[in-house]
Amino acid sequence: MKHTTSEVRLKNGARGLLIDVPGATVMSFQFQFRAGNRYVKNKDIYETAHIMEHMAFGANAEFKNEHDYEADFTKNGAYHNAWTSDLSMVYVADCADFEWERILRLQQVAICQPKFKQEELEAEKGNVKSELTGYLNNHNRVLWPKIQQLLGEAVYTYWQRLQTIPNVTLRDIREHHTRTHTSNNLRFVIAGKLDGRKAQIQRMLEEWDLPAGERFEVPKDELTSANPTLIRRKEASNLTFGWSMTLPRELNDEESEAMACLDQILTGTLHSRIYGAARKKGLAYGMFSETSVGFHDSSWDFGGQVNLDTAGGLFDIIVREVKAVCDGKITEEELDAAKSYALGRHQMGAQTVSQISNFYSGRYFGDGFVKEYEKVPDAIRKINLERMLATAREFIAHNTWVLAGVSGGTKEELVELNDKLELLFKTKV
Repeated sequence: MKHTTSEVRLKNGARGLLIDVPGATVMSFQFQFRAGNRYVKNKDIYETAHIMEHMAFGANAEFKNEHDYEADFTKNGAYHNAWTSDLSMVYVADCADFEWERILRLQQVAICQPKFKQEELEAEKGNVKSELTGYLNNHNRVLWPKIQQLLGEAVYTYWQRLQTIPNVTLRDIREHHTRTHTSNNLRFVIAGKLDGRKAQIQRMLEEWDLPAGERFEVPKDELTSANPTLIRRKEASNLTFGWSMTLPRELNDEESEAMACLDQILTGTLHSRIYGAARKKGLAYGMFSETSVGFHDSSWDFGGQVNLDTAGGLFDIIVREVKAVCDGKITEEELDAAKSYALGRHQMGAQTVSQISNFYSGRYFGDGFVKEYEKVPDAIRKINLERMLATAREFIAHNTWVLAGVSGGTKEELVELNDKLELLFKTKV
């Protein structure tokens, strides 16, 4: 869908993107605060942010409870939700174009004027406990926070988070909201038919009753390698594994795009070098690799599930193909195919207003950078082998990594797989 994007900086310190999608019949709203788990007052009340997010649509200045608010918000089919991560708390909504103003005002009252109640806190503590307990049955959910911890990130696992729920008080909830939900800490992305509405939207947002506050800095962790770690679950009949490599810097856009293409070559399809080869030999039903860019560092991750008796064969393929990358054995034809795939996915990623909004919001909420949708195809076409190989080699050369797994097997089995990976780091890159 054709669209135009403009950044606005409000008088109250908030900043955001207004995305005009001519002819759109839907409006999409996203509001982000740096108010996630890393910003709670102390780790003893780690779940404060998460519980507060669960209470986001409860009693407020206009509605006496969540039931009344929900009934009014959704009466014409509108949708709303909220989510919390290590860094962010994000409120989202989609609605029909004809009721955008009403929906924006309802978001205002929920975000700016909550009346946190004790009975709501007790109920949501129970719901959060149920949610996190459920995650303990998901091996990937159990695995990746542990990998973050092993590398040195100051985060809690789901089990540790569960232990902090009883400590959270209504006073903690209110303190967290007051400290984090400020105008200078607010970023937003609003997409839809905005022609003739931008000035009104800005006026409405400038009326939001929020203290000035500050835009919080992103915490910096010192990342290190760690020993292979097994999370033993006797009911786990296979191995859910994660191998994460880190760099102590942010990849630039060119490097990130190049690594996305490399991940496509290695694990993106049934004819990819690692995943495709593993499927062909019957070694693993599914696995992935992806490159992520953080605020102070970047990671190159591999993960998936594999039966214990075929894990060695899968890891042999992983080592062989990552070594081939380090040796420069990727062809221009493979890169061209990955670029063609990326171009197609980019074009397919703007079919709805919400998809357009999401294209911009992730990066904008992170570092305030406004991506240019129309320039992405040229950036993809300019990816070259030299950039791709140099970036991958840097991950290997830095030699900061960990392998962890969830399995009913033995620690020795995981150590054997770790030994295979270690061979990559003993070879000069």
